[in-house]
Amino acid sequence: MNEQTLSRRLERVAAYVPQGARLADIGSDHGFLPVALMLRGVIEAGVAGEVAQVPFASAQRTVSRNGLEASVAVRLADGLAAIEPQDRITVVSLCGMGGDTMCAILQAGPQRLAGVTRLVLQPNGGERELRQWLAGNGYRIVHEELLRENRFDYEIIVAEPGRAVYTAQQLYFGPLLMQEKSAAFLGKWQRMLRQKQHTLANFQRGRGAVPQAKIDDFNQQVGWITQLLA
Repeated sequence: MNEQTLSRRLERVAAYVPQGARLADIGSDHGFLPVALMLRGVIEAGVAGEVAQVPFASAQRTVSRNGLEASVAVRLADGLAAIEPQDRITVVSLCGMGGDTMCAILQAGPQRLAGVTRLVLQPNGGERELRQWLAGNGYRIVHEELLRENRFDYEIIVAEPGRAVYTAQQLYFGPLLMQEKSAAFLGKWQRMLRQKQHTLANFQRGRGAVPQAKIDDFNQQVGWITQLLA
């Protein structure tokens, strides 16, 4: 993978960045996403934000190699602190980190989201908590997608400012994903059902070692998944 050939996962993230956007890619790693979108003429300007020195230097090299220093800023900063008012950012992307980490990043810098009209999020786990944060902080989910790549299931959640109320099941499965029920979505939840049933069987063998609340939560999840797949 490089700025010329994105992974399938990043290609699908890129598809949700509108033409003419000013993009801040937080946790940008090599900076492939903003550089690819700039080379394609999709975005007007980009910021690649990184909190760690090694990926920050890698993103700098990617930008420099493509001669984009004037249009893609690479900044060593924690989360949304990479965004400055003069950037006039309209879209923020967060990819490849846990949903809980994304919530913490978004929670820590709400003032830097002023003027942002879209969040493109690709969490690695913690999707339910991320949807809960979005709904509780003035965002509605406008697109969702699930894809499988290299034996991993990835969810993409696109949110825009607006009010939305979701049920517990919608937060768990994704309101739009459970409506569409794509083949990738059904495949994921068939695998998850087997995993959770196996875990429950292990809980039973544990004979009181697992808190009842945790067993009840797993039973509820198994019930939801069974109902969804019926």
